[in-house]
Amino acid sequence: MDMGGIFQLISVAGFALAAVGIALVVSSASRERPVRGGLFITLIGAVLGILFMVISWGVLVIGPTQVAVVFNSLTGRLETPRQSGISIVIPGVQVVTFYPISQQEYTMSGVGNEGAREGNDAVEARSIDGQEVTMDVTILFRIKSDADNVNRIHLDWSDLAGSYREGLIRPVTRSVIRDVVSTFQAEEIYGAGRGDMQIQIEDLLRVEFEERGFQLDNVLIRNVTFSLQFTEAIERKQIEEQELQRSRTEAERVRTEAGGRADAAIEAARGEAEAILVRAQAEAEALRLVSQQIAANPNLLQYIYISTLADNVSLALIPSNTPFLFDSSTFTQLAPDFAPPAIPTATPAGN
Repeated sequence: MDMGGIFQLISVAGFALAAVGIALVVSSASRERPVRGGLFITLIGAVLGILFMVISWGVLVIGPTQVAVVFNSLTGRLETPRQSGISIVIPGVQVVTFYPISQQEYTMSGVGNEGAREGNDAVEARSIDGQEVTMDVTILFRIKSDADNVNRIHLDWSDLAGSYREGLIRPVTRSVIRDVVSTFQAEEIYGAGRGDMQIQIEDLLRVEFEERGFQLDNVLIRNVTFSLQFTEAIERKQIEEQELQRSRTEAERVRTEAGGRADAAIEAARGEAEAILVRAQAEAEALRLVSQQIAANPNLLQYIYISTLADNVSLALIPSNTPFLFDSSTFTQLAPDFAPPAIPTATPAGN
């Protein structure tokens, strides 16, 4: 219970004491007894009741989230606003009006019973390309509590129905939103440009509120909607872009796979070419060694030929245009210094 409530309770107790005194006076008078005691009790109770009633009217208890504007009816001027705590005012002379300095909110919504007004109160605006845009908006703000500012707000808005909430917050917010939306393409608001739009709205509103003695804490924009025709057109465009992106992705995959197969074929061809080259080099080396052995041993060819014949063949016939017939007996004994050709070793590829 605050101090004002305590004083009011004492005042009620005083008036109750006065009532008891009056009852004693009436009782004593009816019995023809002295009424002095009853009158004294009545007087004490009445004085206490009236005194503490006046005191309770004059004790001003201001909460931590409030500021009190005081109008002096004798001077016709506003006094310095009273901050949180206990203050004394003169009842009937100093008229007090309380203002909240805590955070307040004002909502304009298309959902019934959600906003400050009943029914559809969403903000409607038009983009630079003429598309209708509708949105729900919540403004979080507070009154700047310095003395001159609070008195100015009282002078500007105290006589208006709805005070500053309906006279300032609502119209300024709706006006700024419409001005900002009119600078954006509807497709921008539908997509990534919505964040930029909200930043611009908040920046402009902050300036407007500061000039009028209010602090803007936040702007909450939600449920941004467009006409049905525009929404359907945007959705069709997005579907087409998604299909195009899928086609590009598939084409890139096919190109990648084809490139991989081509690279594999190239590598296979390169490997085959290198293998052919290695075989050719080996054959060439073998022929070179054979040529060296034939040059060193002229009878080598005859020897090889005869060695391939069957064991029981001692004479072979060759075509008539061949200049020689070979008798195997002439080759059964070779010169003492004859050496068979060396077997060539494989040469590693790349050497």
